[in-house]
Amino acid sequence: MKKTSNYRKFLLLWSGELISAIGGGLTSFSLGVYVFNLTHSAGSMALVTLLAFLPTLLLSAPAGVLADRYDRRLLMMLGDGLSALGLFYILLCMTRGEARLWQICIGVSVSSVFSSLLEPSYRATITDLLTPEEYSKASGMVSLAGSARYLVSPLLAALLLDIGGIRLILLIDIATFFLTVACTAVVRRGLVTKASKAEESFRESFRVGWQAITGNHGVFALVLVSAVITCFMGAIQILSEPMILSFADSRTLGVAETVCALGMLVSSLLLGIRGIKGHYVRTLCLSLVGAGAAMVGFGSWENIVVICAFGFLFFFLLPFANNCLDYLTRTSIDVDKQGRAWGLISFLSQIGYVVAYGTAGSLADCLAGVWHITVGRGSALVIMGAGVLLVATSSFLWMIRSVRSLETNGNTAGLE
Repeated sequence: MKKTSNYRKFLLLWSGELISAIGGGLTSFSLGVYVFNLTHSAGSMALVTLLAFLPTLLLSAPAGVLADRYDRRLLMMLGDGLSALGLFYILLCMTRGEARLWQICIGVSVSSVFSSLLEPSYRATITDLLTPEEYSKASGMVSLAGSARYLVSPLLAALLLDIGGIRLILLIDIATFFLTVACTAVVRRGLVTKASKAEESFRESFRVGWQAITGNHGVFALVLVSAVITCFMGAIQILSEPMILSFADSRTLGVAETVCALGMLVSSLLLGIRGIKGHYVRTLCLSLVGAGAAMVGFGSWENIVVICAFGFLFFFLLPFANNCLDYLTRTSIDVDKQGRAWGLISFLSQIGYVVAYGTAGSLADCLAGVWHITVGRGSALVIMGAGVLLVATSSFLWMIRSVRSLETNGNTAGLE
């Protein structure tokens, strides 16, 4: 039976997530600048990022189970709406004076706990709404929304910091949560929600989701290698800000992040219009090799023009890699298992970010102390080393036969 497309509803849902991404980017940028000015430590910045990320990662698998058992759109509304509580706490602390590092850590952790409900439900809802032919285009649109966090938010945040400070930014981000909830509520209206499988225990749900991943050797290998890749890519995400702030101000950082993110905008637009028509594994490997080389160039010189050029290339290649990973996985897993599978996939593949966020900042501070260089140059060395390792790992990925077979063995489980 041919599946009916709900592309207009997808666009509305996507619009809400675009707004949320911009608001989240504003807070992420401003808190990063705030913490660096407070501590002058890459490790402290990395700690805040880790605590904003770790709860979402740890709860992604249970959230995936919930996405298959209950109303996915309602879960998205709860996740977005309740995430504002953590920001309210940080804002309250700032109204009483300067917020301390531990208070910021508590706030971002609380926000992340509720945000964990969002990702599996959002991805599974895309599958609910669209036809298989629209998956690749939708993936490009999702990457485009994600790019707004890096394209629009940094420059806007730098300007808002001069106008109203971090308190204004927190208020704006809190407001975006409620706009996103409203968009999701409209999409939910008239969309049939599958009956929950109340007879299936959480343990059984985990088992089904795990088997959906491990039952296909190609998908499992892709997920495991992705965990290694995210570790290396996490280095540039966490250390680019202290690297630039060590020799420039927050406005220069905002401009640089915006210019770099233009690369993601350009490629996301291309993918949103045309998608990728084939050779997904080859495109995945080549884009990751190029991204690793761009990381090496990114950290090579303390020159904002050079940094922007290589940053542009890095972000340009990311949507191609994400698009291929999304397609290869989505088309290899049964539709009724996608919520559980995406929750586990998010957990396994993003463990690398935890390693990067937990070690990269401290390693940069350590290198700076041992070699008597700035924290910025210590950060640059870590980024360059991670880039070299990313190139090596991406080359290894091409050698895995089960991964290459994902687009040639005729597995269309996700299309049925």
